[in-house]
Amino acid sequence: MVSTITITLITLVILNLLLLKFSSNKVSRSKKTVKKPVILHPQAAYTVGSEKLALTGS
Repeated sequence: MVSTITITLITLVILNLLLLKFSSNKVSRSKKTVKKPVILHPQAAYTVGSEKLALTGS
């Protein structure tokens, strides 16, 4: 009785692992392309030190 249950469970586990191995979805992977950064506002220019900061009083 116990051996029958053990053999059945082992068989089911092996079958499950085989199904998992061979039934996984294959994903087609494309070649990696170099992505360039996206510039959202190309006309905006940042100048350093053009604004004067307010006095804080400390």
